[in-house]
Amino acid sequence: MNQKRITTLLSALLIGALGSYELSAQTNSSKPNVILIMVDDMGYSDLGNYGSEIKTPNLDRLATEGTRLREFYNNSICAPTRASLLTGQYQHKAGVGYFDVNLGLPAYQGYLNKESLTLGEVFRSGGYSTLMSGKWHVGSEDKAQWPNQRGFDKFYGILKGASNYFNTDGLPFGKTPYPVALIRNNEELHPKADSYYFTDEIGNNAVQFLDEQNKENKPFFLYIAFTAPHWPLQAKPVDIAKYRGKFDEGWDVLREKRIKKLKENGILLADQTIAPRDPEVPEWNKLTYDEKQFWKAKMEVYAAMVDNMDQNVGKVLDKLKALKKDKNTLIVFISDNGAQGGFNTYNPLRRGLVKNDGPIGTSGSFDYQEQNWAYLSNTPLQDYKNNMHEGGFSSPFIAWYPSKIKAGRIDKGTGHLIDLAPTFYDLAGIQYPKELNGVTSNPLPGKSLLPVLIDGASEVNRGAPIFWERAGNRAVREGKWKLVSIYPSYQWELYNLENDRGETKDVAQQNPGIVNELSAKYFDWADKTGVVEYSKFKQKNELIPGAAAKK
Repeated sequence: MNQKRITTLLSALLIGALGSYELSAQTNSSKPNVILIMVDDMGYSDLGNYGSEIKTPNLDRLATEGTRLREFYNNSICAPTRASLLTGQYQHKAGVGYFDVNLGLPAYQGYLNKESLTLGEVFRSGGYSTLMSGKWHVGSEDKAQWPNQRGFDKFYGILKGASNYFNTDGLPFGKTPYPVALIRNNEELHPKADSYYFTDEIGNNAVQFLDEQNKENKPFFLYIAFTAPHWPLQAKPVDIAKYRGKFDEGWDVLREKRIKKLKENGILLADQTIAPRDPEVPEWNKLTYDEKQFWKAKMEVYAAMVDNMDQNVGKVLDKLKALKKDKNTLIVFISDNGAQGGFNTYNPLRRGLVKNDGPIGTSGSFDYQEQNWAYLSNTPLQDYKNNMHEGGFSSPFIAWYPSKIKAGRIDKGTGHLIDLAPTFYDLAGIQYPKELNGVTSNPLPGKSLLPVLIDGASEVNRGAPIFWERAGNRAVREGKWKLVSIYPSYQWELYNLENDRGETKDVAQQNPGIVNELSAKYFDWADKTGVVEYSKFKQKNELIPGAAAKK
């Protein structure tokens, strides 16, 4: 072959390779980016766009320009919610049936198993950069369980369930302080106390990761898991100042105002019931002056934490726009469970190891919202975190994707955490791997939400019920019917959520056939999913503030 022909051939090969590269680059750059934002222990109606008096302008904008769902469900408490969110599996199937503690069985090992692929692992297999900032809480004891080893290229945050907002000291409750490790890409950080505010740092690292990722020729998946407004109630003075006096009216008046707003904005339909007044919550007008001062201070700090979280969502939105990626990015926002009920058994007279070295909201304080204000946060629904009445596991849901998702829409949805993974993979055109690293993957039980979010369907057509079990609490949702029992009772309650989402009328006795049908489906699901009867574990009360039985 002469020199001229060799040169021509090499030129053709080079042009072909460049063309192939350009096509690949175009394909990668045109793939949608995905941002998943989750907050911690925030109630159903705590956002401005869901009826709250708390200022959340950035999330309000996403709601106005996107779609909200009235019905979206989590798993009622931190770690089991995160297990389902990150894998698309029911939490037992992922290995976190109870919490991030090992109860000695595969479904209750307390960390994600290898058969349940994480969003990080699947997005990475589809050519995406995978980024995470915030709270992990699905495995911390072994480095193999950490985010960077479970599919995330970059990670900043905490591995376990909570931390102070101004320092990395162990949380002071229980026989020994609850350990806190702040990690960035497998390295533990030791920032100077009071030199940062954790919610800001979660936002700052998310923004930094986006900047760094912009140099790569890839789409990205970013998971932001804020710890706010989870206890301890700690906020920046500038944010607390905004809410001085905003809660002087008390939970009774403010709940009525939220209900009015929820009806006006279409979240609460006119024919829907409202949960009855919680008899354990005292009437605000019967409190003493000092009691009112004590209680309103809590909600001022809680509101400041939600406000600051929204500010950090704003930082991410600004960066997205600066990078010119805002037109091709799906953003989904949810909460991991309802606001936390219970009453603070760690009171000043029996505080044990809990320290409270300053006024509520400061870095030395340790307190939480408690049931009185959680009653407002979960308006108009019944009950609280770690409970399977609607207030325990109903989340606000916002989806934003310019030009793809209709602006200003509110619909039913009836989605669940297990639906997010198939939604994302559907949108990104990623084939869910049947096998990864030699391990056969658990199939995905959820359904894509794209028919609801983009095609205008009112609710998910899943062809099967949604199921829950956690610490003996059980629930089934199929169509308009919801079957539920709360441990230690095994008595099934039945509600028609089509017009009774407030769960005011148990119709189990009038509908034994439906109860039998749904309970049979529950036990079949429980058997296939690895659920074990909770009483067999002989667990003591969880040692977290508010875990004690209600009054």
